[in-house]
Amino acid sequence: MNVNFFLVGFLLHAITFRLYRLFASFFIYYFNDLFRMNQMKIRLLLAVAMTMATTSLFAQGTEPTDGSRVISTAVPFISIAPDARGGGMGDLGAATTPDAYSMYWNPAKYAFMDKSFGFGIGYVPWLRGLVNDIGLASVTGYGKLGDKQAIAMSLRFFSMGAVMFTNDVGQELGEVKPNEWAIDATYARKFSREFSGAVAARFIYSNLVPVNYSNYDVRPGTSIAADVAIYYHHVMEITGISGASIDAGLNISNIGAKMSYSSTSVVRDFIPTTLRIGPSFTMDIDDYNRLSFSLDFTKLLVPTPPVYALDSNGSPIIGPDGKKVIEYGMDPDVSPVKGMIQSFYDAPWGFTEELQEINVAIAAEYWYNKLFSIRAGYFYESKYKGDRQFVTLGAGLRYNVFGLDFSYLLPIKNNNPLQNTLQFTLLFNFDRASKTDTKEEKSTN
Repeated sequence: MNVNFFLVGFLLHAITFRLYRLFASFFIYYFNDLFRMNQMKIRLLLAVAMTMATTSLFAQGTEPTDGSRVISTAVPFISIAPDARGGGMGDLGAATTPDAYSMYWNPAKYAFMDKSFGFGIGYVPWLRGLVNDIGLASVTGYGKLGDKQAIAMSLRFFSMGAVMFTNDVGQELGEVKPNEWAIDATYARKFSREFSGAVAARFIYSNLVPVNYSNYDVRPGTSIAADVAIYYHHVMEITGISGASIDAGLNISNIGAKMSYSSTSVVRDFIPTTLRIGPSFTMDIDDYNRLSFSLDFTKLLVPTPPVYALDSNGSPIIGPDGKKVIEYGMDPDVSPVKGMIQSFYDAPWGFTEELQEINVAIAAEYWYNKLFSIRAGYFYESKYKGDRQFVTLGAGLRYNVFGLDFSYLLPIKNNNPLQNTLQFTLLFNFDRASKTDTKEEKSTN
């Protein structure tokens, strides 16, 4: 634990905040392919506005003067925390206690569920500081198969609200509602009383331009991805408290094919393959009070954008192979598997920049009599890699089979697009998995 807290301290000391760059890059990236399609000759008014407001970004074709190098991917909606419990704990969950939404954080936790089946429903209003019609809806369900196995499925639907399309002279072509969704399933199994693993499969659909596709070289993007996860739960005996446990989790999510929105384009974009790892410590102070502390580290396993060589006019130099000449860094046009490996050592500024690509979340959760909980968390991201930094607060209720969670996000700075984000989740859990599991649960607490 000392090493983990040392790393947190080092990162917090080394990096500060500027959030607007992340969300400008978010919109510019999402519609970047659309601007490159000469056949379409349409544009999104929202994307144009964001582009005009952020002409200094590297998305405009010039290297940022402050060293920022945000890693962009397709379908970033699958990186949004869909549940209020994780959202209220600084967007973490690699090793927190299992619940219905373990699919997103670490599906291996399902094997340790103490109920036979359950489901959850959630909604997250997104970028409420900018618009009021963008949000992520989700539903998830799980079922135990005996004492050691579990299966689960989930669906996430991301609506981008209403967008007016225009042609190149500003004539309105009609209002459309872009949307994206992902459906996944997982199988989790205990390998011992303390260790479990899981694999998950996911189908991703991204429909950014819901118009007549026969007139334009554009199509919905699709991808198939997989997750691999492990979870460790160890019961501890500590004098003075009634029970304690230490947990650890690791999840590599969204290992999958690149995505393209054009039938002829050779440009294909990475999906957000993510490594999530972290520990959690839980202690039962007495029969009524439980307190836990959790820590997550996350990193995109996607190549870092290189620094391209420029000519005297500031334009990229094109090599004999037709590609931009790279001055620092490595070629990002690689396969998904090679990109995952390369992401650990391809940053143009070396190890220092690789550390900047690690996001850190830390949180605490308190339960009274397993009925009511309060939570708080902190999320940190380098100013050179997106610059998100915020505090989260949350609360939860459990009564019989019913559960309700809320979370609220407090940005560190004013005028944050994420401010006033209030999300909620409804949970339903039914029955004990079995008498055997019940006895095992009691013996380990």
